[in-house]
Amino acid sequence: MHNIGENVVRIEAQALKDLADRLAGAMAEDFNRAVELLYCCAGRVVVTGIGKSGIIARKIAATLSSTGTPSLYMHPVEALHGDLGMLAQGDVVIALSASGETEEILQLLATIKRLRIPLIAITCDPMAVEARASSPVLDKASARAGTSSPRTASTLASSAEIALSCAVAQEACGLGLAPTASTTTMLALGDAIAVALAERKGFKEEDFASLHPGGKLGKRLARVESLMHSGDAVPRVSAQTKMPDVIYEMSRKKLGVTTVVEGDKLLGIISDGDLRRLLELRGKDALDITAGECMTRDPKTISASEFAASALAIMEERKITSLVVVDEQRRVQGIVHLHDLWGTEMV
Repeated sequence: MHNIGENVVRIEAQALKDLADRLAGAMAEDFNRAVELLYCCAGRVVVTGIGKSGIIARKIAATLSSTGTPSLYMHPVEALHGDLGMLAQGDVVIALSASGETEEILQLLATIKRLRIPLIAITCDPMAVEARASSPVLDKASARAGTSSPRTASTLASSAEIALSCAVAQEACGLGLAPTASTTTMLALGDAIAVALAERKGFKEEDFASLHPGGKLGKRLARVESLMHSGDAVPRVSAQTKMPDVIYEMSRKKLGVTTVVEGDKLLGIISDGDLRRLLELRGKDALDITAGECMTRDPKTISASEFAASALAIMEERKITSLVVVDEQRRVQGIVHLHDLWGTEMV
């Protein structure tokens, strides 16, 4: 049985190689046009398909959304019973159909054309790209279909502004019936479009992280502003505050530190460590000292827009557990504590 499995993988691998060759040759211009059309899309990308193609369509829509292109999946049957309302001018439709003749997909064409929504077709139609006669894969596909090459394009491919071909020489199914190699190439072509479009948009790691706040990368690239304590949770005292009140403020806010401010402007900080050293040095006389007399002036701070990883690096370097978050005018915006970084899986 392992020989059957090996054969399936080899057939699908060959189908992917043939697709890559088309992308490098006959289909390159159409692929570039498709990416540019999606880049200029003012609305959403609506991906549709039914059956196995519908499953691939859902994945393509999800990949586009996760890489910065607002996308959704539209079930063609549900669309015919009311969900067509999700289509609007400014959208772009990507329709998947192996044959290019799927009835439920073709019934959507009238609405797509009426709304003047650009259509990208992804089919296994050998006529979906130019220079078809020069492609041995497409010649084989035409031969298997019982036709000579070239042949007439499918209805879906001929109705689209851009038609992309996932034609395969053979399916990996022993009967040659179950969608296998064809759906693999559809999936790969969808990934190729999504990745190329992300590159065209200049999509970066931090953009990906902002769309995946629950993922490991999203946590690692979290911004300080999303983790810091702010507002009334930030301990604040003035330079004239006596130490008993300083201790009370630090105990009440439970961050092991307090800011010393004039208005909102940071003058310095006092930490638990500063208090211990002061008590060791001055004893009970320490209670008569003001915050301004014992604070650490010009403490290390961080911007709210910095990555949490940068905050952790500073804490490790300085051997501290808290950082004051300030703006460009050194106005206090918050405090980020080492404990706040535990949930990011960096600690």
